[in-house]
Amino acid sequence: MIKRKTLSVISAALAAILLLTTLGGCGRSGAATEPAEPTASSEVSVPAEPAGEPAAEAAPGRQDGERFEDVIILEGMEETVRYEHVRNDAIGFEMDYDYEQFVRRDGSDCERFVSVWDDPEAPENYLEVRYDPRDAETVADAVGKVLSNEYEISRDDSFPLGGAGRCIRIDASADVGGLTMPERLQMVYIVPADDGCRVAVAHYFIEGAEGFGRRFRYMMDTFSATECRGEKRLSDEQALAAIRKYCLIGNPDLKDMEAGGEYPVYWEIASGSEQEIVVLFRSYTGSQLRYHIDPLSGDTYVTEFVPAVTAEETRTDESLNARDYLG
Repeated sequence: MIKRKTLSVISAALAAILLLTTLGGCGRSGAATEPAEPTASSEVSVPAEPAGEPAAEAAPGRQDGERFEDVIILEGMEETVRYEHVRNDAIGFEMDYDYEQFVRRDGSDCERFVSVWDDPEAPENYLEVRYDPRDAETVADAVGKVLSNEYEISRDDSFPLGGAGRCIRIDASADVGGLTMPERLQMVYIVPADDGCRVAVAHYFIEGAEGFGRRFRYMMDTFSATECRGEKRLSDEQALAAIRKYCLIGNPDLKDMEAGGEYPVYWEIASGSEQEIVVLFRSYTGSQLRYHIDPLSGDTYVTEFVPAVTAEETRTDESLNARDYLG
């Protein structure tokens, strides 16, 4: 009698465990799962994007432009989201995006998903995806160095994404020193690939961290790298924009000088070929800096000429990679 009773209790316990396990599991066709919130710093409360297990991943075999519905968790509540599948063979990626909340902006060198509430020509809340021929570690080191000028960054070299697997994620959601939060936040995902990597950067204002940050994370969980079939070289326009951004980071006052017209400050393409693009920067001091860019790798060295002061153009110790200043 005692043995029978003991077996009965054990059977009931196993049945309860089985029931809980059945109810707890869910996939794309089940109830939505909200990724766990990260633990915020004791000094800075960061309403950053969710982390943890992915909510969904891109279904294989979807065609570019194919639309469907899914359910996500936003601010603790289920929300039905209308997705469109993106397949960009030029850059080499596929992903699902919320087409009622974002506008897809195709480009030869990048693709952007811009908030419907933003000016598409000057967006503030958007996700941008680019190709980079360098390996993920190299790109992550360079991106971290650039962002460290304005942010206190944190880096995860094994961050899980639902469709892409492990990637490098750089979180820029605190000012230098880590005691305050910046007005604009960035979250960078560097996804390794056989031909380099894909760099996806989520930009959003701190007020939209709980909303845009979460939506971008759900989108990134559907991201995966594909074969890149597009042009892998930098264009003249990309090179010019990258060098201008590089100079403005080093000296923000140049923007006002350029707009004011008091000083002849400008950037222009001095020459361009398959092997090299040269961007000329005319400084307010009168010096002429030429940025010699390898269109494929982005590696850049600098030469300087000062009219009536130096006899000829000479190479400086300055060097950079133009790809680090795209976007």
